[in-house]
Amino acid sequence: MAPRERTPESSTLLRAARLLDIDKGEIVEPGEVLVAGEHIAEVGRPARLPEGTVVRDLGDVTLLPGLMDMEVNLFLGGPDHRSPLIPVQEDPALRTLRAVANARRTLHRGYTTVRNLGLFVQTGGVLLDVALKKAIDLGWVEGPRVVPAGHAIAPTGGHLDPTMFQAFAPGVLPLTVEEGIANGVAEVRKAVRHQVKYGAKVIKVCASNGVMSHTGPAGAQQYSDDELRAIVDEAHRAGLKVAAHCMGDAAIRATVEAGVDCIEHGFLASDATLDLMVARGTFLVATTYLTEGMDTRHADPELRAKAADIFPRARESTARAIRRGVKVALGTDAPAIPHGKGALELLALADRGMRPVQALRAATTVAAELIDADDRGRLRAGLLADVIAVPGDPLTDLSVTERVCFVMKGGRIHRDDTRGV
Repeated sequence: MAPRERTPESSTLLRAARLLDIDKGEIVEPGEVLVAGEHIAEVGRPARLPEGTVVRDLGDVTLLPGLMDMEVNLFLGGPDHRSPLIPVQEDPALRTLRAVANARRTLHRGYTTVRNLGLFVQTGGVLLDVALKKAIDLGWVEGPRVVPAGHAIAPTGGHLDPTMFQAFAPGVLPLTVEEGIANGVAEVRKAVRHQVKYGAKVIKVCASNGVMSHTGPAGAQQYSDDELRAIVDEAHRAGLKVAAHCMGDAAIRATVEAGVDCIEHGFLASDATLDLMVARGTFLVATTYLTEGMDTRHADPELRAKAADIFPRARESTARAIRRGVKVALGTDAPAIPHGKGALELLALADRGMRPVQALRAATTVAAELIDADDRGRLRAGLLADVIAVPGDPLTDLSVTERVCFVMKGGRIHRDDTRGV
């Protein structure tokens, strides 16, 4: 790993062959970014460099704003998204150590911000992703900026009730209301309040069935309209947005009408429902690459059959969402695909109809809007110095995002392989 910068206060000039202006969708040549402390001081060729500025000539690369992944679970999966253990063997300490490794891997692939969308494991009510966020922010471990959801809110037997994934017997892995399993208006309010109290920055709710669970057809609405409205009300009064796992058309419409801010997956949305999302300003995190890249070979036959039916329709739905102007932000749903493989989602969005610059905006400016972060997502003076570099021109070859060779987060360098470019 490359050494970090000398001090947070030092100035660094990043000099590269090119720079992407994400708003204009243009490549600027040459590309120079002056970094002072944690922020960008100037973009373009500075008239004068502050005394003591370190000049880093990165060579034939393109500078981009740090990318953002709006749906991950750092506490599951690993380099190949598998675990040698089954869920009942993993305690919170082991899951947290796994998340530390996954966070470092994600950062080194160019993702400087992520939303960790919901624990669904026994923790005694402790919000592990909030703890991880604090450790990263304090500099104890390497990782992206984390927007934590705490525990995902789901009904008994819902898609994110962990017993559903492997059809465990009764009494195995029971979760409390504080850990997200909540039924009825009173319980869902309590579940949301617990996440807010202990540091969640977004609320994740399971609004419909999924593909990889044993509770009926994919997309069936699982929370009532009253429960959905209660969850949104609690979150919004606390100033937090709500992200909803939701696939079926009727469930998506009910969820949008309840005021949810973001739909995760949205695999079976109709044109009318997509138009409603446009009208309401509801975001979509399509997680579209998993529909072709997710390994379902070891799933039960009924789940493989659901995937074979739903995934092709989901790819077409994402393409329609893009054409109709839904605000699509990038999310991988890692570990449904391996951590650190976010570039595959960028390429999948392009395959569904986005131009390369639109796909890159999904991972920068649109993602920043989704999390109300006006301090990142662009290379612009005054914003956080989250800067990455890729070989070549991503506007003509988006696959270069698979070969991130430089990563700076908040003015500190976490990876520099540009000498090999």
